[in-house]
Amino acid sequence: MKQLDQMTEGMNQPEGYYYELFVENYIMNRAADWRRIGPLLKRCAELGKHKLIRQVVNHSMENLTYASLLFEAAEELFLEGYKTAAEVIYECVAEGERLQHSERLALCRYRLFTIALSDNYQSNLHAANQFDPFIERLDEVDQLDAIKLIIDVYGSLHQWDRMEYWAEQLERKGAAHYQYSSVKTSNKRPIREVIYYILYSYLMRGQVWEERGNFVQAHYYNTLTADFSWIRKPYSDTETVVMEQFKEWSIANDYLFRMLSGELEIIPAYIEYVENLENEIAPALFYITQAANRFDLDIDGLLKRFSDRLCYRNPQSRIGGFNSQLIDDKNTRFLAELALYHLSRERFETGFSYLQQSFESSVRTQSNDNMMRCIALFERYRSLASSGQKQQFFADNFLSYDSWYWGAKSS
Repeated sequence: MKQLDQMTEGMNQPEGYYYELFVENYIMNRAADWRRIGPLLKRCAELGKHKLIRQVVNHSMENLTYASLLFEAAEELFLEGYKTAAEVIYECVAEGERLQHSERLALCRYRLFTIALSDNYQSNLHAANQFDPFIERLDEVDQLDAIKLIIDVYGSLHQWDRMEYWAEQLERKGAAHYQYSSVKTSNKRPIREVIYYILYSYLMRGQVWEERGNFVQAHYYNTLTADFSWIRKPYSDTETVVMEQFKEWSIANDYLFRMLSGELEIIPAYIEYVENLENEIAPALFYITQAANRFDLDIDGLLKRFSDRLCYRNPQSRIGGFNSQLIDDKNTRFLAELALYHLSRERFETGFSYLQQSFESSVRTQSNDNMMRCIALFERYRSLASSGQKQQFFADNFLSYDSWYWGAKSS
């Protein structure tokens, strides 16, 4: 490849100009030779020649003994940031091994899942459904990280049953790995401390029950997120950080579930607790606004006091960042709650502005649940909207409101 690149430069041609000719004469019409294929894939990835990569890999996969070499090449490209090139190879390897029950096939599906995730909820749902059946085929360490990721994705999609199922599996597999690791250590370790996955399973099940409106069950799982009696001592430094973070979340969620259950008198204490926790202010305001809409509370003072915190700003906890799909979903729903709060108080300009923002976010991410919530809210107050507000609400997102609305209802 180095010689070919030098010849191409000497002939004043753009990089990769002769790669198609090279593939035709030295790859496609000959037995596969990794000494040629490996360097060629790397250069094609660097130059963005993904169609050529697919052609070469499909030819190579005619000999399944090359599957492992191609997979390793994809892993290297994935780690180096050439994810589109890696995606092509993973797809070809997965297709070639589709009838196998190998761990390599599962890893290909795992990588394809992570690459496919975007801010489009419909494509994320498709990616999750494609990957879901392969999780059990991963090794136990990869399973923990994969399950944590798919829980977050199902949460952003409001797939509460699937979210709950995998949260239960995360606890079971995390507990088994925690017990196993006390007997035998392995060079391969999950991204986070094992106790994180167990505690995270409780945190997510609490969220599932909160979304279902069962705050008794939500409170039960919340108590588990702050119960560290089962964790072996002495704690490592990283385990201590994990426990401190979950303790913090547990306290905040205790206020949250009590408030949503109707204990409105604890709102001042809730605010006092989170106001010095930068990452908890926006979530608290979201749920307080939700409670205000449910129980007809006046929170004008709070909204004015924290006017610069009325959105999730890529928060970072002490144990890492949050899933971007979950953050987008929370932001969209927060805007809708703010819209309802102001519209119900006849502040139509402000309310329709928040509703417009929520709807635009819903359309951008193709979140059907959030779109329908915005549509329903707009319909409730449509008679009070000006002609300009009606036009603005749909003009940038749909050619025809009525055709989309009835099409969405029929589906």
